[in-house]
Amino acid sequence: MGIEASSGTRKFYLSISMPEMTTKEIKKSLLYTMLKIRRFEEKIMDVYPEQEMKTPVHLYIGEEAIAVGVCANLKQDDYIFTTHRNHGHCIAKGVDIKLLAAELYGKGTGCSRGKGGSMHPVDPEHGILGTSAIVGGGIALAVGSALASKLKKENKISVAFFGDGAVDEGAFYESVNFAALRRLPIVFVCENNFYATNSPQSARQPLDNIFQRVLSFGIPTVQIDGNDVLEIYSKSKEYIERARAENAPALIECRTFRFRGHVGPEDDCEKGYRPKKELEEWLEKCPIETYKNELIKNKELSTSDFQDMVREIDSHIESAFKFAKESRFPVAEELYKDVYYEKR
Repeated sequence: MGIEASSGTRKFYLSISMPEMTTKEIKKSLLYTMLKIRRFEEKIMDVYPEQEMKTPVHLYIGEEAIAVGVCANLKQDDYIFTTHRNHGHCIAKGVDIKLLAAELYGKGTGCSRGKGGSMHPVDPEHGILGTSAIVGGGIALAVGSALASKLKKENKISVAFFGDGAVDEGAFYESVNFAALRRLPIVFVCENNFYATNSPQSARQPLDNIFQRVLSFGIPTVQIDGNDVLEIYSKSKEYIERARAENAPALIECRTFRFRGHVGPEDDCEKGYRPKKELEEWLEKCPIETYKNELIKNKELSTSDFQDMVREIDSHIESAFKFAKESRFPVAEELYKDVYYEKR
């Protein structure tokens, strides 16, 4: 369960109900999308040593429940702004994995036409106007899109995904302040994996209280288990619906852990950046394994169902990477194309 945050006698934790989300179809869909993200990035790990993929990659393995739980509550034209570790968010929001794979190979068929690589995918049709590799860089952009949505009365939501390192940036506090002041339809989602590159949170922040830091701005805030996809789905659903109906911002701190290194497919524990024991403890709390086992235990999923999921997803991924490898590279004449988005 989440931890409440309060300021004086005022509470900033809303009551949770679990309506239609408890159906087998939605539960299986959450698992399917988490598994799709995991298998896609494991495929990256497999092919990266081939040296055909030149872009640096920041893998989301271990954190899949957050992107999936949040994005399952968003409409296609709602906006998300994310970070260098963005593959999971993009897939959860609906980006075609063929286009994403092609972008990783720098191909002209990629979602950014081969100009963005892993850290800068773009898909306006799915509410992804661009991702930022600057720490905290996407937070203010999300506030800007939320302001535009409110002024245009579009009834769209913006979600800003960012890590614990972004909380060290002044842009975070300025953005939350402005969103609260102007009552904007935005949800801030902090993916607290306890490390900014290789610097632990305890070495950068004197208190472990990220979710409480926005209390002075008077917005709802909660700290939850970032490996529990159902809890994330439920909390984000509540905050997203409230933001859409009332133009009210909120913040969710999801506590999680990335299984791979900061960048690349390697394990940075082997390099001494993180304790091996810490990783092993989090591996026991894998969001996909834990959730899959829960569904099987509750007879909402069979082992054969899960195996069918894996086969289907792997087939799509193989097709996506085949498409990516066979696609053409951009040509010089395309250098200035798509610099500004034009709806096709």
